[in-house]
Amino acid sequence: MDILVLGGTRFFGIHMVNDLLDKGHNVTVATRGRTPDGFCDRVSRICFERTDPASVREAVSGRHYDVIIDKIAYCSNDIRSIMEAGDFGRYIYMSSTAVYDPKHPDTREDDFDGQAGDLIWCDRPDFPYDVIKRHAEYALWQEYPDRNWTAVRYPFVIGKDDYTKRLLFYVEHVMKKIPMYIDDSDCQMGFIRSDEAGKFMSFLVEKDICGAVNGSSRGTISVRNILDYVEKKTGAKAVLSDGGDKAPYNGEPEYSINTDKAESLGFSFSSLDDWIYELLDYYIGFVSAGL
Repeated sequence: MDILVLGGTRFFGIHMVNDLLDKGHNVTVATRGRTPDGFCDRVSRICFERTDPASVREAVSGRHYDVIIDKIAYCSNDIRSIMEAGDFGRYIYMSSTAVYDPKHPDTREDDFDGQAGDLIWCDRPDFPYDVIKRHAEYALWQEYPDRNWTAVRYPFVIGKDDYTKRLLFYVEHVMKKIPMYIDDSDCQMGFIRSDEAGKFMSFLVEKDICGAVNGSSRGTISVRNILDYVEKKTGAKAVLSDGGDKAPYNGEPEYSINTDKAESLGFSFSSLDDWIYELLDYYIGFVSAGL
């Protein structure tokens, strides 16, 4: 297949593109051209500015793609620009479990009704992240119901290549005894490993599925579980303080993400317990080495 990837040069996008290439697809990567990639001559490249509709139109016009995978659409105007400019058979949009209001144990795809909200055509700075992601999906559900699209919803994506360093925050603060403010250390949360996040999106290219689909590792973990593990492994003690650095997972409710729909397609997600502690060991070593 001829596949256009909007974004894809960092984090789990790299895993996704490599998996697409390994499967024999012809991949074109569209980015601003500022981030080097390791794909060499295995991909074609287009430079564009994702937030500029004219740039999007110029970049994608004149060629049909079997699939467009959009990792960098955040708001409804981003959706509109590619829907109006692109010539494609399928569109796979990187959405988020942030659309659920709120997430809860066993969160399922139909817990967010994309037909129910009032669509606002907006740009990225106009609203908080969860709000603009909802409006992006409202655009798909309400304005483009006849187009062949899939919205992939992930919780936090983490891995050794996680540039956000959110999980690293907790390890570093425990080991260096830096005070941190955690609003609720006991609520259970879901995650997905970065390589699986990329491979699942690649997997969906060859699947006939429309609408929303969740992706997540099986099982949950709490911040308390994370702190307890780091304390046990290092002998350090977490310093919790209302005046400490605000922790990155603050504000999250207790939830788990149901992936029955994804697994019915034949994709099997890993168990969180099988890899999260190995990742914490990696970060412990990272902090110990002073990196």
